[in-house]
Amino acid sequence: MLEEIEMREIDEDRARCHNTRAGMIEALKIVQRRRGWISDDVLYELSAHLGVPPGELDSVATFYNLIFRKPVGRHRILICDSVTCWVMGEEDLKRRLSEKLGIAPGETTRDGRFTLVPNACLGVCDRAPAIMIDDDLHTGLTPAQLDAILGRYE
Repeated sequence: MLEEIEMREIDEDRARCHNTRAGMIEALKIVQRRRGWISDDVLYELSAHLGVPPGELDSVATFYNLIFRKPVGRHRILICDSVTCWVMGEEDLKRRLSEKLGIAPGETTRDGRFTLVPNACLGVCDRAPAIMIDDDLHTGLTPAQLDAILGRYE
């Protein structure tokens, strides 16, 4: 199941780590970058490749909120729900996103286009409220701006 290119990238990363466990998150991210999420089958194969118990790798994958253990949309919307973003209007953004997309946080649209993911901090408190879609950061938002932003992602 693991592709040759994935194993090569994982092994290159492992060579830079002081031990196998130090590279578990990066190995999960490498696989997820190509597949979008980490299935049980992939997790078991990856644990064998890394030489760590599947339960240990799963505990890392489920702890880290940006590793997805179920299918997600083509575009992931991270909505910052830090105190600063909350004070600056995050709940209005979340409500508008939920209405527009027809999903609650943690869910994926029926067409598989978007998954809405709450995130504890995006690190841009000075430009709150903020969302990140894939690798694109959008800051200082109002609900009225969301339709145009979402329209950029097909």
